[in-house]
Order: sequence, then C-alpha cells, then structure tokens
Amino acid sequence: MQKAGDVVFGGLFKFQSLSDFPDLSFTSKPEEPTCTGFHFLGFRRAQTMAFAIDEINRNSNLLPNVTLGYSLYDNCAKLPVAFRAGLELLSGQDRQFMIDETCLGNPPVLGIVGDSTSTNSIAISSVLGLYRVPMVSHFATCSCLSDRQQFPSFFRTIPSDDFQVRAMIQILKRFGWTWVGLLVSDDDYGLHATRSFQSDLVQSGAGCLAYTEILPKGNDPNELRRIVGVIKKSTARVAIVFAQESNMIHLMREVVKQNVSSLQWMASEAWTTYAPLQTPYFMPYLGGTLGIAIRRGEIPGLRDFLLRTHPDSSSGNILVKHFWEHTFECRFAPPPAGWVDAGMTLCTGQEDLGNKKIDFLDVSHLRPEYNVYKAVYALAHALHDLLLCVPGRGPFSGNSCANFQQLEPWQLLYYLERVNFTTSFGDQVSFDKNGDAIPIYDVMSWVWLPDGGTKVQSVGLVKESASGEELTLDEDKIFWNFESKQPPRSVCSESCPPGTRKARKKGQPVCCFDCITCSEGKISNETDSMECTSCPEDFWSNPQQDKCVPKRTDFLSYHEPLGICLTAASLLGTLTCAVVFGIFIHHSSTPMVRANNSELSFLLLLSLKLCFLCSLLFIGRPQLWTCQLRHAAFGISFVLCVSCILVKTMVVLAVFKASKPGGGATLKWFGAVQQRGTVLVLTSIQAAICTAWLVSSSPAPHKNTKYHNDIIFYECVVGSTVGFAVLLGYIGLLAVLSFLLAFLARNLPDNFNEAKLITFSMLIFCAVWVAFVPAYVNSPGKYADAVEVFAILASSFGLLVALFGPKCYIILLRPERNTKKAIMGRGTTKT
Repeated sequence: MQKAGDVVFGGLFKFQSLSDFPDLSFTSKPEEPTCTGFHFLGFRRAQTMAFAIDEINRNSNLLPNVTLGYSLYDNCAKLPVAFRAGLELLSGQDRQFMIDETCLGNPPVLGIVGDSTSTNSIAISSVLGLYRVPMVSHFATCSCLSDRQQFPSFFRTIPSDDFQVRAMIQILKRFGWTWVGLLVSDDDYGLHATRSFQSDLVQSGAGCLAYTEILPKGNDPNELRRIVGVIKKSTARVAIVFAQESNMIHLMREVVKQNVSSLQWMASEAWTTYAPLQTPYFMPYLGGTLGIAIRRGEIPGLRDFLLRTHPDSSSGNILVKHFWEHTFECRFAPPPAGWVDAGMTLCTGQEDLGNKKIDFLDVSHLRPEYNVYKAVYALAHALHDLLLCVPGRGPFSGNSCANFQQLEPWQLLYYLERVNFTTSFGDQVSFDKNGDAIPIYDVMSWVWLPDGGTKVQSVGLVKESASGEELTLDEDKIFWNFESKQPPRSVCSESCPPGTRKARKKGQPVCCFDCITCSEGKISNETDSMECTSCPEDFWSNPQQDKCVPKRTDFLSYHEPLGICLTAASLLGTLTCAVVFGIFIHHSSTPMVRANNSELSFLLLLSLKLCFLCSLLFIGRPQLWTCQLRHAAFGISFVLCVSCILVKTMVVLAVFKASKPGGGATLKWFGAVQQRGTVLVLTSIQAAICTAWLVSSSPAPHKNTKYHNDIIFYECVVGSTVGFAVLLGYIGLLAVLSFLLAFLARNLPDNFNEAKLITFSMLIFCAVWVAFVPAYVNSPGKYADAVEVFAILASSFGLLVALFGPKCYIILLRPERNTKKAIMGRGTTKT
C-alpha cells in the first residue's frame, strides 16, 4: 500500500500468512512469496497508519506545506519476508539491489512504523540501526530491544516486557499468589520474558515459579500433552502465559481435552484481547482470566475512514482487493491464483461495507491501532521540530540545521529522541533514553456472562510512577471463575504465623517451607519471619512465642508464706531475747544471774538478738547494701555470741582450777577486764575479716537464670568465696573450741554447772552449721537464702534455749533454787 508525499514513512504489518516459502538467496532471482488468508486486524492497523498520515496532512498546525506519504509492506507473519520488506524500504529498490547506483535526494523512507513482533523487530532494527533509520514499533515488547548499543534507532509506543513483567508481579502481590506457573512461546518474546520474570520475581520476593515450560512452535501433540500434564499435577493455581495467539489456541485445546479446570490464567498483552479464545468452548476454562492489555485509546474519525476503504481508491492495490474479497466472499476477475475457490461470485466494487458486521469496523477498543496512531504522530512531531530549526541555532555541526531537500534519517532520529506531545485522548507520548514509551497498561478481566456470552472489560490500570509500578484495581468488577467467586489461593506453603519461623524445604524453591516454632526465649512477631529474635536479658517469650514479656522474678519475699514464717520466727527470737533480757535485769541481784559473770550473759543476749535481727537482711529483694551488710552482720554477731560463750567456758574452768589448792593465781587472768578484752579481740578479728572481704571482693546482687531461663532469681553472690569460707571457718573454729572446753568441764562438781548447758548449746550450734553447708550449696535461688536464715534462727534459738531456758525456769518457776547455797551445792539434798 503506497501513497506519494514529500516525505515518506514506511510500515510493516501482517496482512496475510506465508504458505509457500520462497527462495530468498542472492544466487538466484528472488521469487515472490505465496501468501494466503487475510488478517483483518493487521489490515486495520495499516489503515490506521494511512488515516493518521491523512489527518496530519489536513492539519495546518502540524507540518504545514509538507505532504506525508507512506509505503506499507506485508510481512506475511514470517521473519524472512519481514526482513526482506525492511531492506526494500531502506533501499527503495523493489526486489533487487542496485549497488552501483549513486543515491541522491531524500532517502526512500525517513522512518518506519513496525514491526509487530519482537523477533522481526530485532532482525530489522539491527540493520536499520547501522544507518540510524528510526523504527517505531507498535507491538514489539521484548526487553532486549531497549539495548541502545544494539538497537540505537529503535523506539516503541508499547511498554517493554520488563514493565509488563513488573505489572504482573504487582497483581500477584495484590492477591497473595506466591506459587505460579509460567508458560512462554519459543521465540524472543517468550524467552526474554522468562528471564525477566524469573529475575524480577526473585528480586521482589513476591513468589516462586512452580514450573517454567516453553510452548512448542506449531502443534506438537506430545509436547503439549506433557506440558498440560505438568500444569495438572502442579499445586500452583495460577498460570501466567507469555505467548502468541497461535500458541494459546493449541495449548487450550489440550487443556480442554485433559479437562484442567480451576486454574487462574494470567495473559500477556499478546493474547489478552484475542477474540478466538473467547468462545463457549474455551470460556469454561479461560473465564476469569486476568490480562495485561495495551492502553486503549480513541481515534475520532477512524471508522469513517475505514468505511471509505475501496478497491478503486487511490491507495488501492492488491491488498485492498484481497480485503474486499475476504470480506464479501467474492472475487475480482481474473481471480488471483491461489486466493479464491471456484464457485465464488464476482466482486463488483458496489458492495456496501457499512452493512457488514465485522471486527474491522469496531473501533470501540483500539489498542495496537492506538499505538500505531501514536507512532505516526511521534515521527510527524519529530519532523515538525526538525523543520522549526533556526539556522545558526541548530543541534548539528556548527549549529547547523537539517536541509529539507537532503534529509538524513539520523537527523530525524535526534529529534525523535526528544519528542514530547499529548494525544487527543490525553496520553503523553515521549521516549526515555532506551527508546521506550511512558509505560502504562490496562488490566482486563474475561467475564463469562450468564447467557453464555463473553466480555473482556477493563478492571484497572498499572502505570509507572515516581515510587515504582502503581496498580489500581476495581476488584468488584473482576470475574472469578470459581464456585466461591473469590480469588483462589496459590501458595506452595501457607504463611507461618507469628511465633514461628520459616525453614526452607531442601531442594525446593524458597516459597516451599515448613513453619518451625521459635525456641524458648525467642520470638517472631511478624508473619513469615525468617528468623526468631532473642528476647532482651530481663524478658522471656510468652507461650505463643510472639511477644517478649518480663521474666518472673523470684527471691525470698516478705509476702510469701516462707518469708512470712521466717520473719515471724526472727521477730519471735528477738522478742524472746528481749524478754529474757528483761527477766535478767529484773532479777539481776539474784545468784542465778550474778553467777558466772552476768555481764557476759547480757552481752550474749544482745548478740543473740543481733543474730535474730540479721536474718531479716536475707529476706526481701537483694540490694547492694543488704548484700554487703547481711554476711558482715551475720559473721560479727555470731562471733560475738560464740566469743561470749567461749569466755564463759574458760571462766568456768578457771574458777574450778582456782578452787583447788595453789590455783588462786589462775583466776587473776580471767578477771572482768580480761573477759571483755578477750571478747573484743575475738570479735575484732572477725570484723577485720569482713572488712578485708568487703574491700577486696564485695558481695553484690545478681540476677541468676541458670536454674530456670524464664525466671530471674535475685540473689547475693558472695564475691570472694575465700572470704566467705574464712568468715564461716572462724565462727566454726570458735564454736568447736567452745564445745571442746565445755565438754571437758561438763562433769565438774557443782549443782548448777553452766558447762553442761554450753556443751549442749554448742552441740546444737555445730550440728546446725555442719548441716547448713551442703544444704546451702545445693539449694537454688531463694532457697539458699532460706537455708541460711533457717540455720541462723535454729542455731540462735538453740543457744537461747539451751543457755537461758534452764536459768529462766529456775528464776521464774523455782525461785527456791535461786540461792547461793543451791547453786554452790550446800544446804540442799541431792537426789
């Protein structure tokens, strides 16, 4: 299809299919390819280009005084024919090359619209790029064509497959489909889409591919049967198809044959609006298909232009006649060989095209045609900007402008890279650095109507924005071909709830995993967590493992039964000491109190009271001061107590020895001053031990979790074990010494020999503390404190009862025995 003009634009469209492959070698004269059938949509796209050029020629504001022409070729849906057509457009020679001829004037075509397939565009633009001839495709989406190193003069008004892939991934994210299958055609379009889809899907983390299959070229029943078998066995409920219309026809026939239903299909722009698939035969399986479609546009006046298509028109040629014959099922005489069958009526040219209900005249959903329209206008606007160049301000060498009489394609290429305009439909047209148009797609849904009819309706939009791909969906309009009328679930493994982490299944994609419960002390508070995080030191995981909660604290508290009992016992002991102290003061003049140094008895009662009170330091939450004070107070109090007992024992022995002939000198060493001095010295040694211990390695509060990870046991660590051992050892040494001395003096003649009481009290004291050591070491947490408090109280009560019980009994209940004679053993009868 041709039309003369001052400047000619070329076009490559699919009008027919190739049935007889010609010999295209350069060793023989090229033969004319034999093409059969007729593609009305391809012809309509060519007519859209013719309409756009006609509209531009009538526009006084765009390219005034310049007439555009066109030269449109049929690619017969085959690469060799399309490549040959591209070379003919480039050279201006029809079916032959004239290498020796000098080329003068403008080139045959200044730019080309097409081709419709990626494979053809790759081959043709690789040659056109050598001469910088602009080529603007309306349908080639392969992302490889964005490589400016290989295709420096290629442009397109349809988004790249890279954006189409990202748009589909946005839809997958919207519905949570993480486990999908991918089917692609065995060509540049499908193979590049596969690489792009696999790469972007991994980077986005939106999901995984359950399978990737390449659809065979043509109809290969065995391979199609195998592929559909893979689809049928897979657990993926979503199948994405990047393929041509012919691939889908063969595939869906096998799908119907094997009755593979309950699948959610997603269509690439190549077959989203393909009408032959929207039939009652396929719709039970393809109903609800979601597809990416080329942006729909409106072209006012196009239908009227199409109605003027006629074999006798100025641009009419054999292609228009073929269109007429296939539309009205007639033939022109003489009939073209191989085009019509015998028996067809003759075409008169008077047939009324307006009365025919054919897709050719339906301009309500113009998609590829709208891209053709924009491509023509992009070339026209680039040429218009070229002609507006002011000499001396041009972009070329020496600030020159292009010469309209000798235009070069590379000059138009410069302006095409910078073109920017808005169509009457409101869409902005410009190209980025890779020659790609501003990406925008419609999202379509295949609706299966109750009456058996079908409708493909727009349900959303996806476009490029500053933050990435922006998806807008009206989900209420989407038709779901499932009983639930809801989107299907398509996941390899269900999401892991909070409290668990994902553990990938060996040898399977990352979307296939097991959910492992977080271990104790670790949580995950998000869905599909990859790792469980450890709780802070003072926190522990709750039973659901999704939240860190403060650990339970445990110490010997005043509010628990054990603490209450020990506190009561301590206060009882303190009160008892006070009562005994009061009794002794009240009866301080009696022989029972005055015997064996009453001053030591009062000091002993005071030390016992301190022993009872120091046990309170072991109850309650440990603080630094209580940790430092408890053992010091305990050690000094008990040394003071045992020192008094030791001195008492020594006094008993000294008195008895002094009562013997020649022993009077012994008693002078155990006077009151010496007794006080001895107690003071022995107690000072313990005070020095405590001071050295506190200074070198002081006890301190400690959070112990070694017994239970979820419980904090507050306790006091002793700091220096040696210091603690010396403290206890010193007390033990004095206690053992007191016991031995008292044991030796137990049988001394006296009616009231205190050595017996001391012996018994020291026996209790030593027994308690010998049992304390292993019990203390093996008691966890607060029970260690309880053991120590119990030992303090038991030994204190033992001393109090053993030493002062009998005396109080005599003082209060047997006053007749509280006499000097009774104590000395005179004036009483022994039983």
